[in-house]
Amino acid sequence: MIVVPSEMGRMNKLALLTRVQRMGVASRADLAKSLGLSQPTCGKIVDDLLHQGVLEEAELSNGRDGEPRQGGRPKLGRPGRTVRLNRSEPRFIGIQLGVTHTSLTPLALGVSGEDAWQATFPTPNSAAGWVRELTRAAKQFNFKPLAGVLVSVPGILDEPGGRVLFSPNLHWTERVDLSEQVAKVWKAPVVLVQEERALALGHQYVTPEREDFLLVDFGDGVGGAVLVAGRLQANPLPISGELGHTPVHGNTRPCGCGAVGCLETLVSTRGLIESYAEARGMPHPTWAEVRTGIGRSGVEPWLAHSLEAAAVILAGALNVIGLRHVVLTGALTELPLVALQYLTHAIQRGALWARFGEVEVETAPRRRTAGLVAVGIERLVLSAPADPC
Repeated sequence: MIVVPSEMGRMNKLALLTRVQRMGVASRADLAKSLGLSQPTCGKIVDDLLHQGVLEEAELSNGRDGEPRQGGRPKLGRPGRTVRLNRSEPRFIGIQLGVTHTSLTPLALGVSGEDAWQATFPTPNSAAGWVRELTRAAKQFNFKPLAGVLVSVPGILDEPGGRVLFSPNLHWTERVDLSEQVAKVWKAPVVLVQEERALALGHQYVTPEREDFLLVDFGDGVGGAVLVAGRLQANPLPISGELGHTPVHGNTRPCGCGAVGCLETLVSTRGLIESYAEARGMPHPTWAEVRTGIGRSGVEPWLAHSLEAAAVILAGALNVIGLRHVVLTGALTELPLVALQYLTHAIQRGALWARFGEVEVETAPRRRTAGLVAVGIERLVLSAPADPC
């Protein structure tokens, strides 16, 4: 309920919310100047959004999250009246549907930083079991108004249609309307977001200066997403970033997708644990034991083989797409520095841009909730029915 009837009004609100999101906090004058709007027009939009609880006032004289704005020094004089996305009141329920666990948390529009889930339960092997556990967990989150439920989903997802087309590690999600299942628990709009796309949007949400990158997440599987000019790469088919299902020569491990030799069977959490167990002759090592063992022994041949395979595929993606910045999240970022350095150098060896430029590889925490909120703002908050003005 925050969109004026005219398309121009909606576009102005979208631009203003995007700018506030990027700036963290901003005054009306700063927003009007940066957006090229008149101060009266900008002021009216801000007042409307404040009234509707989308924005809140923040009496800060400094910049984003209290940092000085100019030259490391705060502005002199009376503090300006600044606004920011509402951090005080939750508006969404965020859900991470994972292969092994499902996590939930209430989300405000002004979410920032790393993921922090308030409830978690083991993911059942059926839709009925999942809805039953969601219903139990939902009792913790009783707030109004609820703008919508935002769900991070693994696999190949038709986001506009809200259907899981293929999920190598959660096949039961292919046989149900997942949005319909969530709507049994919350009577609110449901938005499904492919999990790597949510992670990429979350990284860009929290670090808006990063507009062009390939994000690759390592966990139960391996997947990626591409952002160019601050927007997710569009594709004619609802499939992208499935790096983990690229076959690796000589790899004979079966994959949940039905193929043999996929990259994720080597560098997912389970894949790394299996390789470590084979190399050490250990029956069931834990993830902590794997990390400790690598820290003591460095990059042994089994690990070098897996990291080289990942680097070839990531470098190939950079060469095809035309990017020079890789963001790594998930399990690989938990490995000792020696393993991350090995992977970084291997990616740089294979990336053509590194021959005459710089290829950056960085690690980052998962910021899935921030990505879900970014989608919720665009698809639910800005698309809500308009109030008469």
